[in-house]
Amino acid sequence: MFNRFISAAFAASVAMAGTSSVAIAETDVPFALDWKFEGPSAPYFHAIDAGIFADADLNVTITEGQGSLDAIPKVATGAFPFGFADINSLMRFLDQNPEAPVKAVMMIYDKPPFAVVGRKSLGVETPKDLEGKVLGAPPPDGAWAQFPIFAAENDLDMDAITVEPVGFPTREPMLAEGKVASVTGFSFSSTLNLKRLGVPMEDQSVLLMADYGVALYGNAIIVNTDYASENPEVVTGFLTSIAAGWKGAIADPATAIEALIERNPAADADLETERLQMAIDANVLTDYVQENGIGGIDEERMTTAIEQTKSVYEFSTEPEISTYFDGSYLPAADLRMLQ
Repeated sequence: MFNRFISAAFAASVAMAGTSSVAIAETDVPFALDWKFEGPSAPYFHAIDAGIFADADLNVTITEGQGSLDAIPKVATGAFPFGFADINSLMRFLDQNPEAPVKAVMMIYDKPPFAVVGRKSLGVETPKDLEGKVLGAPPPDGAWAQFPIFAAENDLDMDAITVEPVGFPTREPMLAEGKVASVTGFSFSSTLNLKRLGVPMEDQSVLLMADYGVALYGNAIIVNTDYASENPEVVTGFLTSIAAGWKGAIADPATAIEALIERNPAADADLETERLQMAIDANVLTDYVQENGIGGIDEERMTTAIEQTKSVYEFSTEPEISTYFDGSYLPAADLRMLQ
């Protein structure tokens, strides 16, 4: 029903445009984020304010999320045509819900921000230091979902780690107060949240899982596949605009953050600029992306990522890359270059 409504609305707007030289055909496109309106979401708001989406005849509205898994069911049910979610969580979701019409179509975090963030003053500087200590982990957290792979790659004794389930709002405060020695989270989120709470960066140890043997990809743009098959031009236009939004944010972070602050006036502009830059430097503008453009994947690496997931998760059916990722909607590489 949702897809038919969108398609009908789009057809009606096209018809109206045909009767007037002034009217512009715009498709309403709800977009579900993984998390709150923070620095790394600024490129999407920049794409709105700079008219990038409008130039593609798209009227995009953005909704915040509650974790890396949050957007997956929203898109799978058709409540949103597009979302932003952890592709590894998507793999497990599709294994458990094989008929769900949802798939990743554009990789954003080429190097995932999954991390364990600890405090040196509490004895956490290396993966092995986690043993014998308390780790705070929100159950819906994307980084926590990948922790078993991180533990296996670093030969950690899980029985020697006390895992404390925590809520997202209490995660960093508990670490700041010393109630846990480390937490799982996105590197650019937890570190700067701790900084805001008074924990200096020099007391923080950031164990980025990608630096400790984890070959996984991170968050990607996901799409309802029924919607995509009915609206392929809309999907490609949306992805082209996403690439342009990131390119603009990389060239001028301050302007992108202004667009963010417009939606989240309570945010600290300096802190969110730092958070955005961290995401750009560590997760988005990787060597692979600089050479190939944003959005695609390396099949050999993705195969390794699937094998790592298989080592800690038993798939119901043999996993295949095409089940989780479809790059056919991506624009040409030159439109995805970020610099």
